[in-house]
Formats: sequence, C-alpha cells, structure tokens
Amino acid sequence: MGAAKTSVIVSDTLAHPEWLPVGIGLGLIGAGCALNHSAFEQRIQQNLHARTGPDFQVQWDDYLQWSPVLEMYIGDLSRMPGKDHWFDQTKYLVMADLLSTAITYGLKKATHKIRPNGGLESWPSGHTTFAFTNATVLFEEYRAGSPWLAGSGYLLASGTGFLRMLNNKHWFSDVLAGAGIGMLSATFIYRVKPLKRFNPFIKSKQMSILPWLGYHSISGYFVCRF
Repeated sequence: MGAAKTSVIVSDTLAHPEWLPVGIGLGLIGAGCALNHSAFEQRIQQNLHARTGPDFQVQWDDYLQWSPVLEMYIGDLSRMPGKDHWFDQTKYLVMADLLSTAITYGLKKATHKIRPNGGLESWPSGHTTFAFTNATVLFEEYRAGSPWLAGSGYLLASGTGFLRMLNNKHWFSDVLAGAGIGMLSATFIYRVKPLKRFNPFIKSKQMSILPWLGYHSISGYFVCRF
C-alpha cells in the first residue's frame, strides 16, 4: 500500500512539472536552515578556500545572475514558444525579484550571520536568490515550448551560487536558502499572477529589445510599434 501511494505521488509530480520548483525550493530552504552555522559547511568553505587561495576573486557572479533574464528575451526575439506576452514576462519577473529580494534582505537583517570573509549579512545569498528567481521565471515561460532553454537557467543560477562560495562571500547554507527562496518566490507570483489583465502593449505590432551587458551594469534599448 505504501509503495502504491508513493508511486501515485511521483506520477502526479511528473504529470505537473510546474510544481517541481515548489518541492525543490522547500527542500533547499530546509537544507539551508539545517546546515546553517554547521561544521559541515565550514569544512566545505575551508576546502574551497584552500584550493583557490586567499587572493582568489572574480566578478563573473555579478553578471551570471542576469543570464536567465537575457535568455528569456533572446528567446522572445528568436520567436521561441513562450507562455506569456513579453510585457507579462517582464511584469512577473519584476514582481518575483521584488518579492524574493524583500524576503532575502529581511532575513539578512534578522539573522546577522557573518560571511566567510568577515563581512556582514551572509544568510541567505542575495546573488543566488536573484539568479534562481530569474531562472524560475525562465522555467515558467519556456518549460512547455522549450524544455532545454527552461532548464538552462538553473544551471547558470547554480554557477552563480558556486562562484559566491569560491569568492569567499557566502557559506553553503546561504546559497541553498537563497536558491530556495528564489524558486518559491517566482512560483508564487506565477500562481497568483498579480495584475494579470494589465498589459498596455498587448496589441503592439512589432517589438525589439536589445540587452547590453556593461562592466558594472546591464542596460539596453526597447522599440515598440503599435
């Protein structure tokens, strides 16, 4: 009877992949809480720091966190089959990032965890939260039409979290919790869909977006013809 019930749960999950980020996100947050301040994560950080050396520092994580956003708009420009209109994508992206950022920085202020490099406000990782929020928005938009594109955002987001650890900016539990918060926040926005009917560009004829990644910023231009 137990095996049959487990089989039904697994089948239902596979039949509704939109709920995968919820289960995975809850698991990541649980693991992040369980490993917070643990000797295990301290050993991980010590081993990483011993391999990279005390002077290791790269800025790739500052840019990699934006990669799922760029992928989403490149998919739009390439006319790949996404779920929503580009304005709705942007609307839900902004809402999801605002929600996850508010949760993350609220927890940072509440926990006062020290970073591996001695800095403040370590738990959870803001970069990782942002990256996984964006990756989940990409997943929601392209999981039906382009599964490979939808899943690629999580790979890039995982790279962001790993680089935060390599740069000695975050512990393992910081990255796990940030990833879970990002996934749950974006999934919540896509289930609730605030301002669902608000889209002043729904009748636009043509749209062009060209993102531009600078050294310390991300920008671009936008053209729309009605």
